[in-house]
Amino acid sequence: MIDGSDSKAPLLEPKKIQFGILSPDEIRRFSVTEGGIRYPEIYEGGRPKLGGLMDPRQGVIDRMSRCQSCAGNMVECPGHFGHLDLAKPVFHIGFLTKTMKILRCVCFFCSKLLVSPNHPKMREIILKSKGQPRKRLSHVYDLCKGKMICEGGDEMDPLEEDPSAIDPNKKATHGGCSRYQPNIKRIGLELHAEWKHINEDSQEKKMILTAEKVHEILRNITDEECYVLGMDPKYARPDWMIMTVLPVPPLCVRPAVVMFGSARNQDDLTHKLADIVKANNELIRNEQAGAAAHIIAENIKMLQYHVATFIDNDIPGLPKAVQKSGRPLKAVKARLKSKEGRIRGNLMGKRVDFSARTVITPDPNLRIDQLGVPRSIAQNLTFPEIVTPFNIDKMQELVQRGNSQYPGAKYIIRDNGERIDLRYHPKSSDLHLQCGYKVERHIRDGDLVIFNRQPTLHKMSMMGHRVKVLPWSTFRMNLSCTTPYNADFDGDEMNMHVPQSMETRAEIEHLHVTPRMVVTPQANRPVMGIVQDTLTAVRKMTKRDVFIEKEQMMDLLMHLPLWDGKMPLPAIIRPRPLWTGKQLFSLIIPGNVNLIRTHATHPDDEDKGPYQWISPGDTKVLIEHGDLIMGILCKKTLGASAGSLLHIIWLELGHDICGKFYGNIQTVVNNWLLIEGHSIGIGDTIADPQTYVDIQNTIKKAKEEVIEVIQKAHNDELEPTPGNTLRQTFENMVNRILNDARDKTGASAKKSLTEYNNLKAMVVAGSKGSNINISQVIACVGQQNVEGKRIPFGFRKRTLPHFIKDDYGPESKGFVENSYLAGLTPSEFYFHAMGGREGLIDTAVKTAETGYIQRRLIKAMESVMVNYDATVRNSVGQLIQLRYGEDGLAAEYVEFQQLPTVKPSNDNFEYRFKFDPADERFLRRCFNEDVTRDIMGAGGEIISELEKEWEQLVCDRDAARAIFPTGESKVVLPCNLHRMIWNAQKVFHLSTRNTTDLHPIRVIQGVRELLEKCVIVQGEDKLSKQANSNATLLFGCLVRSTLCTRRVAEEWRLTSEAFEWLLGNATQSSTASRPFRNRNEGIGSEEEFLGDAG
Repeated sequence: MIDGSDSKAPLLEPKKIQFGILSPDEIRRFSVTEGGIRYPEIYEGGRPKLGGLMDPRQGVIDRMSRCQSCAGNMVECPGHFGHLDLAKPVFHIGFLTKTMKILRCVCFFCSKLLVSPNHPKMREIILKSKGQPRKRLSHVYDLCKGKMICEGGDEMDPLEEDPSAIDPNKKATHGGCSRYQPNIKRIGLELHAEWKHINEDSQEKKMILTAEKVHEILRNITDEECYVLGMDPKYARPDWMIMTVLPVPPLCVRPAVVMFGSARNQDDLTHKLADIVKANNELIRNEQAGAAAHIIAENIKMLQYHVATFIDNDIPGLPKAVQKSGRPLKAVKARLKSKEGRIRGNLMGKRVDFSARTVITPDPNLRIDQLGVPRSIAQNLTFPEIVTPFNIDKMQELVQRGNSQYPGAKYIIRDNGERIDLRYHPKSSDLHLQCGYKVERHIRDGDLVIFNRQPTLHKMSMMGHRVKVLPWSTFRMNLSCTTPYNADFDGDEMNMHVPQSMETRAEIEHLHVTPRMVVTPQANRPVMGIVQDTLTAVRKMTKRDVFIEKEQMMDLLMHLPLWDGKMPLPAIIRPRPLWTGKQLFSLIIPGNVNLIRTHATHPDDEDKGPYQWISPGDTKVLIEHGDLIMGILCKKTLGASAGSLLHIIWLELGHDICGKFYGNIQTVVNNWLLIEGHSIGIGDTIADPQTYVDIQNTIKKAKEEVIEVIQKAHNDELEPTPGNTLRQTFENMVNRILNDARDKTGASAKKSLTEYNNLKAMVVAGSKGSNINISQVIACVGQQNVEGKRIPFGFRKRTLPHFIKDDYGPESKGFVENSYLAGLTPSEFYFHAMGGREGLIDTAVKTAETGYIQRRLIKAMESVMVNYDATVRNSVGQLIQLRYGEDGLAAEYVEFQQLPTVKPSNDNFEYRFKFDPADERFLRRCFNEDVTRDIMGAGGEIISELEKEWEQLVCDRDAARAIFPTGESKVVLPCNLHRMIWNAQKVFHLSTRNTTDLHPIRVIQGVRELLEKCVIVQGEDKLSKQANSNATLLFGCLVRSTLCTRRVAEEWRLTSEAFEWLLGNATQSSTASRPFRNRNEGIGSEEEFLGDAG
């Protein structure tokens, strides 16, 4: 651990923290100012005055001098408290409410509790609130506040009379004084006591309660009764809440600012302390001179005010203490509280060293885990590398280069802690290195850093990247990383943090690099997809009519790092060899990947019927064994959605290959786009003349319909719809007509655009724009809304002075019939601005609200994490869940799957899942000779095993139907078995027409072994076993129903070899999905909890 402090003091581990109130004796004891601070002056004859506010015993004043208490210089001396003896006690403003509470609980005259500690209700409170002193005080207060008389003896407690008669000390009678108690009120900084009934005639009905009197009452409370009041007399006696001695903070807490010239500007606290000292001295002087009582009372009031505003300058109903300029002084409380205060601003979060911030710009040639860092930043930030025999030569070279050349080094830190600064031409003897020294070298390519964009809303807002030093002055990042950071390049700035130890680097590499963050546990889907031009290009490139010449193909393959140097066979050989875009994309796909997805324009009715396997519009995407067989790729396949190609590669081939895959797609496809080209102009927004005629007619018709509705409303022919008033019915009808008109014009505009329209190309690919954008640009902008209604009347009975009164027509109420292309009229523009303004305000308000909600959620749950015993606990060890998420699965590794047994009818279920060893035709169709013979000639053992399997399947089906009574069979589980089986069929080149050598008994055994290995809750006791069976129930159902003997033989036709491979993969995958691999990871913020609910 790098020790950043310069203090030589030995460090001890804290065992516990005890809060309390400083007692006057303790304040005097740790004060270094003998006799207290007595003078408001600071200097005397140009030197700091002893006993003044800048007492040299309290700390160092300037760089030259040393502290008189500890002889340390400015860096070493931590500062020392002084004290100031107050002439009269005053209230501590922070404790004033507590002081009043306690005054109402004890007798004004004899300081005894108003209710005896032996009272049964009192005893109950004491028992119930053990270890919760604050609760105890509030209960005791509730019991005592109604008592208006101090109980003398035991009138209210007749049960206790016997022991009191025996006891000579009369301890049990509690010994009250039977006097009436006053009502205590606070006015400003004074307490007023008022009696309803007077005790003696000489007593006044009303009096001001001075702090001195209160101090005396509180001082007489016994230690036993302190405990009853919830205060521990060792650490916090009630009388310590009244200030008799003021601690004077050290000089480094209130440093003087040296303005240019000689004048020193004192800190706010020093100003305030000067006022307190002056008021205190005045009071002492007047007391000694025997001044009149009202003058002394005035002085005490003044002292009270200054002490109160020293602590808190925001007291309601009191004037603020201000400087000469009129600026309110910053009190002690203001320094601590709120976002910018000491706690939240300087301790919970602070500005740090080894960080950089600058503007970000895109660079599609970087991988997603790389970060382009400007050389000026790389030359300024350092990483402390320990010198070892392996790197000593390299380090010596860096040290010789010094700070001015890149790559070089800034400092050498010797093993005795000495730092040698290489910026100021050190002696050559200083440059000597030996093992164990540290060299603070410039960061260079491949160093791990953390990159962050505020607001940091989820864990993907801070990710690990590898440095790539580049010229110029901006951070450069891959475009796919913009999604998790929510960044764009319109001037956003981002922060980079350089880790300062090997441990931190290891943590970043193994927990936090970008490829590991691809899949979010919030929704078990990727957070990064292919975006912008690459997505547009990939959709263009994988169309059926795209062919690539030999020269271009070779050039493009040179951009692919994982190319093996072999050109695939061209799709077209004569008259000249041509490759398709799909072939090029197949070369980018790494390894054995199988996937079926659809294109954005895929018609739903194609999935059943003659076009099930060959799509006329090429809209069904099929990737088999890493080859793109058919389909146009778009956002559905390459976007940030569950089950996309990126998701499957991440799950099956690992994060590393997936991270490189992003980069490979971008490099190759972007270079193809340089050949193909893509641009958009005003021509893409112009439809053909016939379309414009249609649009005009549609709008005209809609307007006529609206006029008809208005006429009906005027003639009282409109029938209100159920549950609506007449006006609501009218508005709904008009809205429906106008929205239909907009949708209809939009549809006709979109239909008129050709396949080669660039705007449409981007919408279909999913990279930018939507159907509503197309229709607004070409056809009509549509109805503008404010607060969900049409534009309201802002003037008298009209929206703008341009319209006649009581005009409920479309134009007057904000229907924009023009398109953006045609341009808006002034009134349309005004209405459009009204609708847009509302959206902006809404966004700003929502941001603030969600930010605060998130902060509260995170503060409530920040300590919750998976512990080493795999339970979920908080910081004080309270159990929250026995297993994370009750099933012990890491959300990144689970997928949406179907339980095959829930939906089928009983007959269908039996037909598909029941293995019938007596059906010879079935056996000969599925198994080879040996297995068939074995099953046919089998004894009861095989048959009983198969019967057991069938019973288990029926039992599973009943359980699943009980869990999903609606017949919803979608479950979220690890191990996508269907895809694993498909992978196995491809790896082992299986055909569903061949027979298999896999014995059904081996299948049953294999499934049993697999499920035995799947242990979420360890332990052999009854409870652990029950918990484990609960956690693995659905997974067991899925595995048993997918890998039942009948389906493995008939549907999948797995061989023995393929089945063993499948079992190994499934075991590995289910093991990977347990979260307590990375133990002590925080469980994540509320975005995950909200995500889990979904």
